[in-house]
Amino acid sequence: MRKMSALFTALMMTAFVLAGCQTEGGGEEATASQEQKQEVTLNIELSKNKGEKVLATKKVTVEEGTVLMEVMKNNFEVAEKDGFITGIKGISASKGEKRAWMFTINGESSMVGANKYEVKQGDEIVFDFQSWE
Repeated sequence: MRKMSALFTALMMTAFVLAGCQTEGGGEEATASQEQKQEVTLNIELSKNKGEKVLATKKVTVEEGTVLMEVMKNNFEVAEKDGFITGIKGISASKGEKRAWMFTINGESSMVGANKYEVKQGDEIVFDFQSWE
């Protein structure tokens, strides 16, 4: 009976050691995969007057989790103030003019600013310079 107890204890210790090694190795793999972010592709369109005139279209591939402001700055000439895009490609409102760059994501008005939105695979983003009256 004593031999069985010793054998059982040895087996349990071996199982714990192996489980510990597996967790440790799995953790490294999980960390490595988190560091290697996926790429996402999205389409950006610039227009004026609610789409009356398309100024540019561009397909962009970036790392998952990239914020829209960064995408815009890396692909277009962008002016911003306090986290808001005030000009794109040299187009901005004159002082007192009630026009601004508004944007939609997949056809819906964004609920957050470009400095907060993390782009996702397949996003269709439209920035439109329009009157806000």
